[in-house]
Amino acid sequence: MNAAIIFIILTVLMLTGMPVSISLGLTVLTFLFGFTDVPLESVALKLFTGIEKFEIMAIPFFILAGNFLTHGGVARRMINFATAMVGHWYGGLGLGGVLACALFAAVSGSSPATVVAIGSILLPAMVKAGFPNKFGAGVITTSGALGILIPPSIVMVMYSVATNTSVGALFMAGVVPGLVLAAVLGGVTWWRARKYNYPRLPKASWGERWMAFRQSVWGLLLIIIVMGGIYTGMFTPTEAAAMSAVYAFVVAVFIYKDMRLKDVPKVLLNSANMSAMLLYIITNAVLFSFIMTNENIPQALADWMLGNGLGVITFLLAVNFILLLAGNFMEPSSIMLIFAPILFPVAMKLGIDPVHFGIIMVVNMEVGMCHPPVGLNLYVASGITKMGITELTVAVWPWLLAMLGFLLVVTYWPGLSLWFPRWLGML
Repeated sequence: MNAAIIFIILTVLMLTGMPVSISLGLTVLTFLFGFTDVPLESVALKLFTGIEKFEIMAIPFFILAGNFLTHGGVARRMINFATAMVGHWYGGLGLGGVLACALFAAVSGSSPATVVAIGSILLPAMVKAGFPNKFGAGVITTSGALGILIPPSIVMVMYSVATNTSVGALFMAGVVPGLVLAAVLGGVTWWRARKYNYPRLPKASWGERWMAFRQSVWGLLLIIIVMGGIYTGMFTPTEAAAMSAVYAFVVAVFIYKDMRLKDVPKVLLNSANMSAMLLYIITNAVLFSFIMTNENIPQALADWMLGNGLGVITFLLAVNFILLLAGNFMEPSSIMLIFAPILFPVAMKLGIDPVHFGIIMVVNMEVGMCHPPVGLNLYVASGITKMGITELTVAVWPWLLAMLGFLLVVTYWPGLSLWFPRWLGML
């Protein structure tokens, strides 16, 4: 009954158009004052200890690094390198976009940042080369979603905060699924380009490829610094985020010189605004999680499922359905922080690996970012392409269907996510 009351209050507040973060906070306060005897002192203590986590510091640093890279010419050089490698295949510029998104995802940690950085440069070039606007929009919108699966990932950090799962293990678990999804999206791009005979670029010589690599190497090195540093134990994921922010600043301002020192305060302010928004969501989600746990709602759900004989297969199918449904109304950060504390205890009782469960949730978030009505990537791509959301939704369907197929594979094949971190000795 308490669970129903909580979710009715939350739903009503969200239907008024109120931001998710404020809806969460008001839901907690309404339930506290109206239906419980929980002292406010314990709520204040939980609020303070809930956000006093070292891992949370990674979020503003990854946002800052992504903003430096977006404005610092790194994306343009990655696109040049990607198109030099695969541009001569069917749909060359499109395949270059998928590869460039995968590379940029490995340094930014954010899907919208990846769509902006790669799409704003590549989409006009694709239209100029003779590709239909819909094709380019479909490629970039869905490939940009790789930003939260290929590590580092801000959404993975949020899952870690909500469930106390190792961020390093999550990052390593995202590598293989991220590369496989990039290959799947590239396959759809190649197939459609071949079917409709879209343009191909002249094959680049090895000298041209080497030149493109040399120009992009400073951005690519960030992948080695972050992933290598975490794997070798040189620094934690949070320290890796701080390193990436400093490195991205040096590369953008002093090496590539595409950003002037006077532009840095604006980037810092934008990053602070984004970080404050996410931290406010986290703060209210911590309170929401506290109320759910205090009322034993996750435990009751787990006991009910086990008592009715529902196994792993049924539970994971239900999880995918719930998360895809939530993706219609909320953005990834809110979904992760609301549903992870509820679903995670059930997953643990059923014996599902916490890292594998995290990857399942992240892939669901990816799909949610690419379909209406609140898909972040759709809105970002809409701003770049000047296409309406309905037209853009039709454009992304071939890639979105492939992503749904990939989601089923990730859900029921744990080895795809867990093989790499196990091989590295992190599980």
